[in-house]
Amino acid sequence: MNRREFIKVGGAGLFTLFLSGCGLSMFSGENADNAKANAVSEGGNMKIVVITGSPHRNGTSALLADKFIEGAQSAGHEVYRFNSAFEETHPCLACGRCGRDGACIQNDAIEKNLMPQLLEADLIVLITPLYYYGMSTQIKTVVDRFYARMGKLRNKKSILMATAWNSADWTMTSLVDHYESLVQYLKWQDVGKVLAVGCGYRSAIERSEFPNQAYQMGASL
Repeated sequence: MNRREFIKVGGAGLFTLFLSGCGLSMFSGENADNAKANAVSEGGNMKIVVITGSPHRNGTSALLADKFIEGAQSAGHEVYRFNSAFEETHPCLACGRCGRDGACIQNDAIEKNLMPQLLEADLIVLITPLYYYGMSTQIKTVVDRFYARMGKLRNKKSILMATAWNSADWTMTSLVDHYESLVQYLKWQDVGKVLAVGCGYRSAIERSEFPNQAYQMGASL
């Protein structure tokens, strides 16, 4: 199995099966009209932080990020993008120096560039390829560093997007479970998910409906 895995639009909608350019996939979620009716921005513009985890600048998950940002900006939202694979980042050392509410001793791009944006964000979007049924190391490094501002990063909105090669119905289970645990712990409000199975390479996802779903999710906020 190739390491990359699936994307799916999530929500409380009805499950339907369909054939896409990426193969047999499962779609779950509200359509664009319902999403607009339940817009999370409550009529105002939001500050959105998009964090990507792929080491491929033009990969499958990068396309989802591009389309989501395009949609969100078309709706008037402010978007900051952090491509974790191409930034200087360092893992949490569990040293406790931050006290879970202060500056990290690692004065890298996470601390200097990303963290100020995260603290001001209304919505945080995590976009990753599926690696061994979880998020990539690059984006997990960023997530671990949330520890330094744990209290101040609570009560935000969030979205998960991911891409994968496999198309089994359990492909995204572990990733989604991890994300939902993060949402519960940080008291975030999950806005939705775009999870794409069977999209292991760029041309495959380009033929699918997933890029449009990512665009519509951004545009409907």
